Amino acid sequence: MSDAVITVILTQVATILEKQIREELSLVCGVGHQFKKLRSEFESIRAVIADAEKRQVREESVKVWLEKLRDVSYDTEDVLSEWIAAMQKVESDGCRRSRKVTSLFTMPCFGFDRVAFRREIAMKIKKINERLSDIAAEKVRYNFSEVLSNETLERPKTASFIDDAEVEGRDVDKENLIGRLLGRENRAKGLNVVSLVGLGGVGKTTLAQLAFNSDEVVSHFDRAVWVCASDPFDEVRIARAILEFIEGSAPYLFELETLVTKIRNYVEGERFLLVLDDVWTEDFRKWEQLWMSLKTGKAGSTILVTTRKESVARIMGSSDLIRLGGLSVADSWALFEKIAFLERKRERFEEVGRKIAEKCKGLPLAIKAIAGLMRFKATLKEWEDVLRSEFWELEEAEAEGLFPPLMLSYYDLPSNVKRCFTFCAFFPKDHAIEASNLVQLWMAHGYMAASTGKLPVEAEAERVGQGYLHTLAMRSFFQDVVRDRDRIVSVRMHDMVHDFAHYIAKNECSVVEFNADFQRRMESSHKRARHLTVVRAEGSQFPNVTNVEKLFTLWVQSFYDTPPIISQLDRVDPDFIRRLLSLRALDFSRNRLGELPKEIGLLIKLKHLNLSHNPFWELPETLCDLYNLLTLKLSGCHHLRRLPSKIEKLTNLRHLEIDRTSSLKMLPKGIAELASLQTLNKFIIMNDRSNAACGLVELKSLNNLRGCLKIEGLGFAAGAAEAKKAELRNKSHLSDLEMDFSPLVKSGDSQYEVIEALEAPENLESLQITSYGGTSLPRWIMNLAKLQRIILQDCQNCAALPPLASLPLLVTLHLEGLNSMKCLDFDSLGARADGGATVAFPALKKLKISRMERWEEWDVSVGGAAMPRLRCLKISHCGKVKALPPLLRGSMLRKLRIDGCPVLHRLYNKESGELWSEIAHISKVRVS
Repeated sequence: MSDAVITVILTQVATILEKQIREELSLVCGVGHQFKKLRSEFESIRAVIADAEKRQVREESVKVWLEKLRDVSYDTEDVLSEWIAAMQKVESDGCRRSRKVTSLFTMPCFGFDRVAFRREIAMKIKKINERLSDIAAEKVRYNFSEVLSNETLERPKTASFIDDAEVEGRDVDKENLIGRLLGRENRAKGLNVVSLVGLGGVGKTTLAQLAFNSDEVVSHFDRAVWVCASDPFDEVRIARAILEFIEGSAPYLFELETLVTKIRNYVEGERFLLVLDDVWTEDFRKWEQLWMSLKTGKAGSTILVTTRKESVARIMGSSDLIRLGGLSVADSWALFEKIAFLERKRERFEEVGRKIAEKCKGLPLAIKAIAGLMRFKATLKEWEDVLRSEFWELEEAEAEGLFPPLMLSYYDLPSNVKRCFTFCAFFPKDHAIEASNLVQLWMAHGYMAASTGKLPVEAEAERVGQGYLHTLAMRSFFQDVVRDRDRIVSVRMHDMVHDFAHYIAKNECSVVEFNADFQRRMESSHKRARHLTVVRAEGSQFPNVTNVEKLFTLWVQSFYDTPPIISQLDRVDPDFIRRLLSLRALDFSRNRLGELPKEIGLLIKLKHLNLSHNPFWELPETLCDLYNLLTLKLSGCHHLRRLPSKIEKLTNLRHLEIDRTSSLKMLPKGIAELASLQTLNKFIIMNDRSNAACGLVELKSLNNLRGCLKIEGLGFAAGAAEAKKAELRNKSHLSDLEMDFSPLVKSGDSQYEVIEALEAPENLESLQITSYGGTSLPRWIMNLAKLQRIILQDCQNCAALPPLASLPLLVTLHLEGLNSMKCLDFDSLGARADGGATVAFPALKKLKISRMERWEEWDVSVGGAAMPRLRCLKISHCGKVKALPPLLRGSMLRKLRIDGCPVLHRLYNKESGELWSEIAHISKVRVS
């Protein structure tokens, strides 16, 4: 990890020196010489880091030496960031230096004591070099070996992931567990409690998931809920999690009595299954009230507890206790070879591979981790080196519950990927980590710098970050990987892997709980932390944490949504903000903040700011002083009415997330100056023609936008001439586009001219058109050959559609509120020739049609196949449609749902429908 920190430092030094050379400037007070000395010292130390980090596990003196190095490295990074921020401040304010850096500190736009700052920087650099010289001299006595770190990692050509459900040797255990959950062998009366007990990493959670999702369990229980309990056991949080699982959103309730009363009402008279995963508490009082509320469930209701401790199972009153042991030798090998071997021949490696698998002692997590490492080892010698590694004998690793396979896999990673992994210790256990947010945080801290000291350019950051995520997932450092096509959307860390990350991070990442009982422990536990997560206890005040002056990352984690009354709003102490001057990343999301202190503008090193899901009405103008900011998150700030008027000062901004901000009705014109923006969830046009608000012309310069963009207020667009100025077709990185024409203030012909002029980029994968008043859709839709999803919603005047059936990659089609359409005619929709045959909608899998008030006929009189891959069909509130098309007979359709269609209900209901036989082959049918 020290290697990755040093890489960041070398990147910063290179930035400063490059700027000096490019602009032919001389740095004040000989600081340039000090910078060069810094670079030389760090480069010499970096050569021995790999050996030192391995030896620290056995040699306490090496561990102490590395701790000294980490401290001085972080202090160095902080000073360099301060210097870079000073240079960028001048550029951001539009001041031009003449010929010397001394003028950097004589310009009126620089708002601090220039002489004092110059002297302070010089003294800091000098003191750091003195400390660093001592550390560099001390390294000689350890006789470290110079080891070249591995900075590249070849990706396998075949499938990269193993599904967690594809487990080995658990068939008997699975059937046994399902039997216990269904009460086949349970003679106890009342609530059935089953406990699954075993070592960390043995596969308790995976086995519980297999049972939870099995057809037998799903059909047996009226309601099934999964909650991760973890440590500490917070009964209020768990009660809210249960209700969130049931209701689909977190309730705004924080009193345990109120929560358990709601739970009691839900489960009363129902046969339910509740899984409490990873329980640690041995205090029955912690869950007594919850237990009493669950006892009102119907006979046969079951609680499944997974835990490492039998004492927990007894405390929770288990009537059944299943002790889960490790995998057998045969099953261990079967799991190992499934992951480790791809296209290579097994014969040469099998003997060594079996010995490596046996060292994992039957623990699936350990086997998957080491197998994920071995798939990248191409020679027999590399396999033998792993088998003989000293890490297998580490007593400390065993004592910490940190399996040697994790050590072996970790040290095989490139240094930048190592640093990105250890940063994940910053997240609480069992937290679902949003991939895009994690990549943005890595960028904010410079962790994706390569061995050359170069960071990926912003356009490549997402791709590089996704590569890191894939690498860590393949090595089993991540689990519960959620994917959207080729992209990873979110991940979790197994609690044992989380412990391992903390062990490697050496207290640099700290997660603490804030309340009165934990105050003293919290203040002493994070003194050396650079990345701190403060988890607010339910109902606690906003924390004013001590020892934060050297923090690089702060997350105050809460679970609040927008409060119902003003009196419950949180306040941030301005003095607390003033103590956070070293921060690179700040996350205040989901707290109850009604305002942000103007002192936020002092955090000039800040690159990542998350204020999502807070009840702000507005933000301070000083926010625009954060000229280093890369990411600003305001998602779910439903009360937010305006953005700061001088937003153009945020010249480095790459991600502005403003989705789900329903009160935000205008954007300042300065948005057009942010040419580097990559994320802008929505662009708003308003009727106000003042100089302050954006029009479509302000979209012109934003050609780096990627991902999703929603354009709101197109009903206010002046006409085709204005629409052309947006040059939407040049936004080639966009994948998803939504055009919203509400409010409907123009005639149909006028709106057709606007939408035709708004020609979408050809690479588009998803298109949604809402509240469009034209009678026909734009011709350019048929140029979007990569479209996979189309949603047409409330396009009241459209009586016909373009030939969508010929789009080769269209997977999802949603038609809603097209009230002028009477007939869906495949002949007019077009079809694609395929080997002489005509195929309509060749790739379509999901079709949803709703609120089509005049729709009567569905004509599929096409010569060839129609929708050959259709799997899901939903039709709702289409009162006049007369019949389903013949294409459903013998089709591969798996799910059919019909709601609010009286004619179809009469024809196709299972009890008396005369045409039920035409759809009886479909596995999931609902006609209501």
